[in-house]
Amino acid sequence: MSQLRPALFAVALTLAIATPAQAAAGPAITVENGRTQPVFSYADAVREHVYVESTVDSDLDGALDKVRVDIIRPKESGPGLKVPVIIDESPYYDNSGRGNEGERKVYDAAGNVVKFPLFYDNYFVPRGYAVLNVDMLGTTKSDGCPDIGGKADVLGGKAVIDWLNGRAKAFRADGSPAVADWTTGKAAMIGKSYDGTLANAVAATGVDGLKTIVPISAISSWYKYQRSNGVIYNYDYASWLANYVDTDPEDKCRQVRDKMDAEDGDDTGNHNTFWAERDYIKGLLGDVSKVKASVFVIHTVNDLNVKPDNFSVWWKALADRNVPRKIWVGQTQHVDPFDFEGRRDLWVDTLHRWFDHWLHGVRNGITNEPRADVEVAPAKWISQRDWPAPYALKVPLRPSADGTLGLKPAKRNSTASFTDVRMSENDMVADVGTAKPGRVAFTTGPLPLSLRLSGTPTADLRVKLDKPTANLTALLVDFGTDTRVDWRTGQGITTLTEEDCHGESTADDDACYRKVVTNVATRPLEIVARGWIDVQNRDSLSQAKPLTPGTYGTVKWLTLPQDYTFKKGHRIGLIVAGTDGTYTGEQGTGANVTLDLTRSSVSVPFVLGTPLADVPKDATTFRGPEKLDLPEPEPGFHFF
Repeated sequence: MSQLRPALFAVALTLAIATPAQAAAGPAITVENGRTQPVFSYADAVREHVYVESTVDSDLDGALDKVRVDIIRPKESGPGLKVPVIIDESPYYDNSGRGNEGERKVYDAAGNVVKFPLFYDNYFVPRGYAVLNVDMLGTTKSDGCPDIGGKADVLGGKAVIDWLNGRAKAFRADGSPAVADWTTGKAAMIGKSYDGTLANAVAATGVDGLKTIVPISAISSWYKYQRSNGVIYNYDYASWLANYVDTDPEDKCRQVRDKMDAEDGDDTGNHNTFWAERDYIKGLLGDVSKVKASVFVIHTVNDLNVKPDNFSVWWKALADRNVPRKIWVGQTQHVDPFDFEGRRDLWVDTLHRWFDHWLHGVRNGITNEPRADVEVAPAKWISQRDWPAPYALKVPLRPSADGTLGLKPAKRNSTASFTDVRMSENDMVADVGTAKPGRVAFTTGPLPLSLRLSGTPTADLRVKLDKPTANLTALLVDFGTDTRVDWRTGQGITTLTEEDCHGESTADDDACYRKVVTNVATRPLEIVARGWIDVQNRDSLSQAKPLTPGTYGTVKWLTLPQDYTFKKGHRIGLIVAGTDGTYTGEQGTGANVTLDLTRSSVSVPFVLGTPLADVPKDATTFRGPEKLDLPEPEPGFHFF
C-alpha cells in the first residue's frame, strides 16, 4: 500500500498538470503580422437571433419596444472564449437592401439569418469576431416606429450595446432570457448612410462598451441633412423617410409620422427642438463631448445626398476633443469605400487592422500612420497628416464690377444686382460673360499655377434687399475643360461583372462582390463648392430676423467643404444667385438683391501646388462655355 501511494500521487500530479495544458490548446484568437487570423470556421458559426428590450415605446402600444438582433459568431465562442462584436444597425434590411448589390437578409426555417448582407460576417467571424445585423426600431423584424434620428433610433441601438455588457435584457423567440455570455462587451458600429448615422448617434450617448465607430457617408446633424442656414432641401422629409423604411401596414405608425410633420418647422426652415433632438454634435440626446469611441470617418466631397458638411463639422468637433480618429475623403457621390476603384483590398485590410486594434487590443501601429487619405483625382489618392490639409491658407477672393475676381477689393461704391428667382445650377453657371437677371458671375484670369482647395470656403457678402428676405446661393466654379470624376452618373461608379472575394463563403452566403470602376467625364467646368442661406437666418438658425428693406446687412456663411485642385491655366469663378432649383425645394422670393462689392468676398482655403501634374503650358484661352451640356444629378438624392 505504501508503494501504491506514490504511484497514485504521480498520476494525480500528471492529471493536474495536463488539464491546464489541454485548456491552453483549445480555441483561441490567433494574431500574426499584426492581424487576427481566420482560424474559426464560417460554415460552422453559430447563427441565432434575440430581441433586446429597449427603453422606449415608440409605437405607443404600452410595451417597451424590442430590437431584433441577428447574430453570427464563432462556434467556439462562449464563456470560455469571449469575442468582440461588429454591429451594422440598419433600417434597410427588408426594403432597399445593403451595399452596391442591394443585399437583404435571408432566413432559414428557424427564423435565423443564413445570408448576412455585406462582407463583414464572411471576413471577420473566422478571425474571432461576432457580427450583429440589427434591425432599427420600427423596421424589418423589430418593434416600434422609426422616428428618423430621434429617441427611438438612438436608444434602440444603445440598448444593444447595453445588452452586450449586461445592462439590458434580451429574449429568445420563445420568451426565454438571452444572455450574451460569449462576448467581451467590446463593440464597434459600422455602416453607410443611415447605418453610419446610427453609429454616430449611439456614440454621442457615451455608452460604455462602444469602442469604435466607422460612419460611412453618415449624418451628424439631421438639420444639416435637410436644411442649409434656413433653406429647405425637401419638405416633410422625415415622415416620408419613416414611411419608406417601415414596411409595416400604413396605419401602424401614422400618428408618429403626423407628429413629425407638425414639429419639423417646414413653415419657417428654422432650427427647433425637433432638430435639436436629431443633432449628435450638440443635441438633446447626446453630443460630441460624450463620445468615448474612436472614430474612422469615410465620406465623399461630392455627396449631394448626405452633404459633406455632415462629416466636416463632426470631424472638427472630434478633433477639438482629441478623439482618436482616422478619415478617408473621396470624390465620388454616395459611395461605400468598398467600392472605391482600386482600394477594395486596402479598405478591407485597413478596416481589419482598425478593428483589431480597438477591439482585440492588437498593437499594429495603425494609430501612428497618417490620419487622412484623400482622393485628389479619379482613383488617385494621397496620404497626409490630417484633413483639411493642415497647411492650407484661407485666401479672400473679391468680386469687382467688371466681372473679375481677384485679390484686391472692388472700387468704392461698386455694386451688382440680381433677382431671387428659382434657377437650376446649370443655368446659374452658363454663359458667365453674359448678364442674367437671376445671378451675377465673376471670374479670375488664367491661374499661373495649380491651387488645391482643402477645407470649407466662406461666403462673406454685404447685401441690400427690397424685401425682408431672399435665398442666396454661392457657387465656386472651376472653368476649364478637364476629365474629372463623373459623380453625377451612377453615383460616380460603374459596376462590372467580374467579382473578387473577401472572407469565407457558404452555399447561402458568398463573400464575393462585383468590382467597380470610377466614372469620368470631360466637361468645360465643375461646380466645386456650394452654399445656401436664407438671409433672415444670417444671425441665427432658430430665430428669423428679416433684413430691413433698403438697408445693407452682412450675410456670412460656410459653403459645403471640398478637396479639389484648380489646375494651372483654369479660371476660378464665383456665382452669386438666388434660390437653387437643383437642390432645394424653395421658391424664389422675388427680392431684388444688391451686392456691395467693396465689402464682399469668398475666402478659400488654398494649398500652393498640387500632387497632380500641371496642365499643358499651351492651355487654351478662356472664353466661357456658351452652352452647357451638364446632366442634372440623377434622381434619388432626396433619400439614402
